[in-house]
Amino acid sequence: MPLLISGKNFRRDLESFGCLAIKTPLEGGAETRLLRRLRAAGYKTQITSARGLGDPEVFLTKLHGIRPPHLGHQNIGRNGALGEVQQVSPQMNELLATDKCVVLWLLEGQVLSASELLAINNLCQREERLKIVVEMGGARNIQWQSMSSLINSSTN
Repeated sequence: MPLLISGKNFRRDLESFGCLAIKTPLEGGAETRLLRRLRAAGYKTQITSARGLGDPEVFLTKLHGIRPPHLGHQNIGRNGALGEVQQVSPQMNELLATDKCVVLWLLEGQVLSASELLAINNLCQREERLKIVVEMGGARNIQWQSMSSLINSSTN
């Protein structure tokens, strides 16, 4: 990996495809450099984990309910055995409130199924200001491709 990455090719591909699958060196650092370059270009950025994402479209763009983890002995008379549902605001609402483009960087994207990756890709196609980068594992050098080409290659 070169010492300094300009990020121009990465940003160009991200703008044209909307959703990228990326493999970065396992020692880290490459993603923060790329995010810094994107912030300097005027993007809002956010990093989150893909684990526990559930339905990506609902989690990122719609009001949805979650149940807290079970913490042992609790009163089941009031809330049932499943626990109380808490309403959570969408993660992207406040970021998409302005006119700036938003880049969401999803860590550990290799745990996502093909249908979840397809939903993320479709979300980027519908919302033009939203760009998503999904880390799909490690590599010796930074490698990326469009999410649609990754989905097509995995289904064939």
